[in-house]
Order: sequence, then C-alpha cells, then structure tokens
Amino acid sequence: MQRLNGKRAVVTGGAQGIGAAIARRLAAEGATVAILDLEAEAASAVLPAPHVGVACDVTDEASVDRAFAEVKARLGGVDILVNNAGRGSVAGDGMDRFYAGQAERLAQIARGETPTVFADQTIHCEDRGFQGVLEVTLNGAFRCSRAAVRLMVEESVAGNIVNIASTSGVKGDGPVPYAAAKAAVLGMTRAMARELSDRGIRVNAVNPGATETPIYATLSDEVKQAVAADSLMKRLAHPDEIAGAVAFLAGSDGSFATGSIVTVNGGAWFT
Repeated sequence: MQRLNGKRAVVTGGAQGIGAAIARRLAAEGATVAILDLEAEAASAVLPAPHVGVACDVTDEASVDRAFAEVKARLGGVDILVNNAGRGSVAGDGMDRFYAGQAERLAQIARGETPTVFADQTIHCEDRGFQGVLEVTLNGAFRCSRAAVRLMVEESVAGNIVNIASTSGVKGDGPVPYAAAKAAVLGMTRAMARELSDRGIRVNAVNPGATETPIYATLSDEVKQAVAADSLMKRLAHPDEIAGAVAFLAGSDGSFATGSIVTVNGGAWFT
C-alpha cells in the first residue's frame, strides 16, 4: 500500500547513505521527492523523474531559500520535510588529535603500561571546528524547517517534519560538537512540535544508532566490530531500517505522533 500518494517530500542530504534510502522509501510509498544536496547532479541520480534533484547548501540561507523556491516551482509545494543533512566532523574540531591519542593510549595499555596519553577532543577543538559541525547539522536543519514551514503555511498544508537526530545526542558518544548538535536537534524538534501543532504540522525525530553509510565504510573492520558489539543486535543498522521509521512518522500511520523521538539503534541505548 502506498501511504504517501500525492504527497510532496523534501529530503536534505539525500544523495547518499541514509538520505538516499529515505528518498527511495518515500518514493516507493507514493510521494514525489525532491532530493537536496550540494550537487544537483548527484541528487538527481538518486531517483528518476518525476522526482527531482536540487542543489542546496544548508549552511547558506540564500541557497536554502533558492532551493525551496525551486521545489515550489517544480513540485508545487511541500508536505513532508526530512532534515537529514549533517556533518560528524570537520577540520579544526580536534578529532584527528582525539583518534591519535586514543590509539596511543590503547597501545600503552596493550604493552602493559600505565597510560599517560589521553583521548582528548575538547582541548583541541577550535571554534571553527565546533561551529562547522553545528552550521550543517543544527543550523541547516533550522533553515530548511523554516523554509518548508513557510510553504506549508502559505498553502495551509497540515504537513510534517522528520528530523534525523542521533543516539549520540542522548548517549553522549561520538564527537563533542556532533553530540551537542544532535541534542539540540531533539530540543528543536519538541519546541517546533509545540509551536506548530495548532497549524496541524507535526514534527518528530528519528535517533539512528551506528548505520552502514559511506562514513562507516572508511573505518577499519576492528572499529566497526567494536561499534557493532555495543548493540544488542551485534551489528550496524542498514539505511533502509532508518528509512522505515521515517516513512512511519511521515505517513498516516504516524498521524498521532508529534514531538516524538523514535530510536532505531539495535538496543545500544534505552530511553
């Protein structure tokens, strides 16, 4: 059953990984999807027409506004927004020093030594690194939500927004700027849900755990196995499993959900 027939959906960061899986799932449910990413060509390659790819830099207000104007021109408006675009790490955030310290500390322990080296990020994180993660992951989600809500209000559409957050935002694992940004996304989700409920606009979030994406593909098998071991399922999530949760929240089956956080992490963390 196609639960999203006639709906117009926007997925940010949709050219690969979880975003591409979400775009394909929403299309399979009957929605017409606009995939937003930095490069229109990559975004357009995810799905054939009538779906569209649109260039968008979520760190730039003018770029976001242009992208949503193009979505309105090509799709007529927006019923569903999925804020998926995010950055886990950027230059200057101190993660290179963190990983180096972590490796040396583990080596000291393996040699039977008392560790004298620490896995530090905070003391090495520059403002540009901290802000660089927030600009995409938090501020970008706000800019796109604002643009989508403006279109929904213009049409009196009882639409919905699904934010892709992360278990990091509640568990505190992962890079400090990333965990901070994802925690803020959860706060924004709940605040917008309260604000927009009178307009019939629902706002929810999905908290994925570690997921098989291009980012994880660059990690060693040892690291991936260690991350998987943290889950009760003893594996990483598949992007399609995250997309399924998004489809539930975006469709009529999730019609009584707003301000909700759906956690899909294989039991790595309990609410």
